[in-house]
Amino acid sequence: MNISFEIVPRTLEAFEKQYDFVQSLDKAINIINVPDIQHFDIRSWELATRIDPCKYRFIPHFRAIDFKIESGELYRIIEQYELDNVLLVTGDPPEGLKRHYSNTNVIDLIRAVRRHFPKLNIYAGFDPHRQGLQNECNYIQRKADAGVNGFFSQPFYDVRLIEIFAEHMDGLETYIGISPVITEASQNYWEVKNHVKFPKNFSPEYDWNIEFANNVIASAAEKGLNVYFMPIKADLNKYFQRINLFK
Repeated sequence: MNISFEIVPRTLEAFEKQYDFVQSLDKAINIINVPDIQHFDIRSWELATRIDPCKYRFIPHFRAIDFKIESGELYRIIEQYELDNVLLVTGDPPEGLKRHYSNTNVIDLIRAVRRHFPKLNIYAGFDPHRQGLQNECNYIQRKADAGVNGFFSQPFYDVRLIEIFAEHMDGLETYIGISPVITEASQNYWEVKNHVKFPKNFSPEYDWNIEFANNVIASAAEKGLNVYFMPIKADLNKYFQRINLFK
């Protein structure tokens, strides 16, 4: 089983601090995933030179709305930074429309990148909360047909939902998202912004989230899935000291 850790590049110093923490977990983590967020100065792919390729597989995110396919800019970045892996997402339009964006469809971008780089590992995202199950599974299949190798999910908070999606991900390299929600404000955000329906037994505190993460790791290992940690605003030491990463 592979375990990926997402590091958000708010600043270079913040990135290095989390990267040091990941290294302290020894060999438990073998992938580092970096999102590309439009209001940060650091672009995801620029961190390729700061991650040891002998220790970690580096997977930077690229937002389809930032690239025109015909410009070839994305191809140049992949070649310049000698990337072996990319994660292609749609991306949200910039706040206030102060930054230029394109209407590039992520499936069109996946298809174009696959044609240009036949051996590149291309990943995409899926969101179990975005739309109905059948529509999301159809969307996953369209991305797979366009040339995607595997998928990284938005966070799950219900093992039952993971089991349903796992049945539809057969043959696809799949990473189940885990992101601790440890305050009521964060819970409200996920409910309103991301349409998450938390189970009745959910509690926004460390004990519930740690027990849930350990259950997901055990279930993923049993089903041939992988996991993807997104520890947003969590105390890393407090959270990971009780996570069963080596099981």
